[in-house]
Amino acid sequence: MKHQSLRQEFAKYVSLNIFGMIGVSCYILADTFFIARGVGSAGLTALNLAIPAYSLMHGIGLMIGIGGATRYSVCRAQNDTEEADRIFTHATFLALLVGILALIIGAFAAGPLSRLLGADDQTFFLTSNYLRILLCFGPAFVLNDVLTAFVRNDGAPRLAMMAMLIGSLTNIVLDYVLVFPCGLGIFGAALATGLSPIIGIIVLSFHLRSDACRFRLEKQKIRPRLFSALCMPGISTLINELSTGFVLLMFNLVILRLAGNIGVAAYGVVANVAIVGVSIFTGIAQGTQPLVSSYYGRGETHTLHRLFRYALMLSLIIATALYLVIFLWAEPLTAAFNSEGDPVLTSFAVKGLRIYFLGFWCAGVNIISSAYFSAIEQTRQGFVLSLLRGLIANAPILLILASVFHMNGVWATFPAVELVTALVTVLFSIRHFKKQA
Repeated sequence: MKHQSLRQEFAKYVSLNIFGMIGVSCYILADTFFIARGVGSAGLTALNLAIPAYSLMHGIGLMIGIGGATRYSVCRAQNDTEEADRIFTHATFLALLVGILALIIGAFAAGPLSRLLGADDQTFFLTSNYLRILLCFGPAFVLNDVLTAFVRNDGAPRLAMMAMLIGSLTNIVLDYVLVFPCGLGIFGAALATGLSPIIGIIVLSFHLRSDACRFRLEKQKIRPRLFSALCMPGISTLINELSTGFVLLMFNLVILRLAGNIGVAAYGVVANVAIVGVSIFTGIAQGTQPLVSSYYGRGETHTLHRLFRYALMLSLIIATALYLVIFLWAEPLTAAFNSEGDPVLTSFAVKGLRIYFLGFWCAGVNIISSAYFSAIEQTRQGFVLSLLRGLIANAPILLILASVFHMNGVWATFPAVELVTALVTVLFSIRHFKKQA
């Protein structure tokens, strides 16, 4: 009976977070679709060049939110209400600080940042415009990430999911209105994306004003030393997001040399479709995290292991389904983002999708394992896994495979990196479960 109850609890949290994360990932995917249709391949290239900056900002928001919410759950499980409120207050302060920094960069340094990300004379204007608008909404993006994590961990996963989905739906509707009827192009797409987290915050505020809310902002002295303890459980999530941005930047620079702007546009199609797939695994990881943190706080080791198995099995099933969809429908998917019907873009993207998505079986295992270790406060293992798949293995594998197999080597880098990381994940898992036996 207890096992059935645990499965139901797991299904509830994970399903809600999968839908919510798909909604969040559609922020960029909707931009990709409408920019491709309304601006063309140059706009698609500009968007892909700008995404690493968004990944960094979103990753910091998730680190603060998930790290703070993990500590909050452990404090609540131990009935330490005062420390729980202190964690939320510091997380909110840090989120606003980071968001304001992003706003300043967007307002005054969007141009130099665009050049740093690889924009040439053909894409500079589009890239800098998109970045300027997106980063000026930095406070809303980061605060939305933090509030979503705390509301989810406070027993309201359904509302957290609704906030993400409503924000995403708003983005899609505004994308269409601002890009086409209003004719604002890439500026309109960036504005639509920036307004979406504001909608999410409004939805989340219903929980903050309700009697069910168990965390409060407290007037207290800010303790900078608490920030590191608050962020550590979320560091693997930051590295996962940084890896997305770092990989995009590195791939963009290599592809510009191999295939020019049209190659980057093709990679934009592959990477942005892949973001939706990765978001599903992130949804499993984030849905499992509140349960893992809670049972860890109570010392229920066997329940933790069962949750870990559930998450891994689900990730493998979803990876199989995703690859079948991509293998069978790679061409129509590419056509949706290729408004100019460029045959070179089609050839690159179709082949890229079919090779790139081979890495999803290992990616799911790696993302979930990294989040699991962080949720039980074994941050070293989570950090190492995230660092390996994001910042250590990518560069050498990409350079080697691209030099030998050219664009096919670029597409094969993601599966190769995830496979290498999965081997380390297995070693960490075996060691962990032997200690717990």
